Amino acid sequence: MNMGSMTTPRLLWQPENEKYLSAGRRWQGIPGIERTRNGRLYAAWYSGMTGEMTGNFVIVEKSDDDGRTWTDGFLIIEHEDANVRCFDPALWMDPQGRLWVFWAQSEHGQFDGRHGVWAAVCSHPDADSPEFSVPRFLANGVMLNKPTVLSNGDWLLPCSLWYNSTVSGPGHPELEKEWGANFYLSKDQGRTFSYLSGFTMPDQIFDEHSVIELKDGRLWALIRLKHGIGQAFSRDMGKTWENIGHSGHPGPNSRFNITRLKNGDLLFINHMNPTCLVSPSDWARRDNLMAMISKDDGKTWIGGLMLDTREGISYPDAVEAPDGRIYVIYDYSRYREREILMAVIRPEDILEGGIISGDTYLRRVINKATGKLPNEA
Repeated sequence: MNMGSMTTPRLLWQPENEKYLSAGRRWQGIPGIERTRNGRLYAAWYSGMTGEMTGNFVIVEKSDDDGRTWTDGFLIIEHEDANVRCFDPALWMDPQGRLWVFWAQSEHGQFDGRHGVWAAVCSHPDADSPEFSVPRFLANGVMLNKPTVLSNGDWLLPCSLWYNSTVSGPGHPELEKEWGANFYLSKDQGRTFSYLSGFTMPDQIFDEHSVIELKDGRLWALIRLKHGIGQAFSRDMGKTWENIGHSGHPGPNSRFNITRLKNGDLLFINHMNPTCLVSPSDWARRDNLMAMISKDDGKTWIGGLMLDTREGISYPDAVEAPDGRIYVIYDYSRYREREILMAVIRPEDILEGGIISGDTYLRRVINKATGKLPNEA
């Protein structure tokens, strides 16, 4: 293994090659979203080739009219080595107002035994011509959800080094201590990162975990499982984890989103298919994506705004604007419809269980790939 995945990829600005554009892409999904201080929206997802494989690349688009129109092929992150894939992007605005785009790289198929979390940073994301730093390697594994800034100023990155029956197994025994759901720490606002801790639990798969700092000072980590959502708690700012087990939340073996809102409430976006609670065969159905609110730090959840009921919706990400609107992005039918959708909602819509605000909406398509499908080539 020549570890091309550990070398720097390239940033392509507005490339003309159709394969990078909506008209040429043959599949796409796994989106993230962010909003700058001046209101510019950025979205990212990945595509390339005919599925999740070597040759994948990350797409970053922007909107300057609150999501009504978007660029097409604004920024592409791709490795020159055809044996390397760039995938699973995450967007994050840090406390200094810088936009981070994170992604993972691997070599020779879906899993090379190590992966690597990479990032590029834009110090002026509202500029007419925003520029990103040279990509740099941050951590082992994959980081699909946004970092968390703790009350002591530390940054926690939820990185995962997969090791389960679905993937090919470890290829780097020296990384054995990092197999599982991990956390990397920065104490200097992103200049350096180091491994802090991690945990494993039965039934975990791909992890895609997030962490919330609770009002009592504990950290609460939620993690994707084959059947539902797992959890773990830390009393020492992430150094050690305890009470590791099932959270009681359902889930169809897919990504979810949990976000601390500016008013202190928690937002939870998850697949809430009632048949999942009855028939194990229904766990794999990714439908009925619902937003809920907790006013007691996750002990109970109230409201319930159904964002989309269709089968094939997945991977929500969310960001809150200063005016309280919440931008939610997700994908639909990655290999057929190939749509990236956005909803803009308010907490009162969630609590009411329906759109009651005049400036909110559901199911807006912000990008649709229309390249020839494999059976049309």
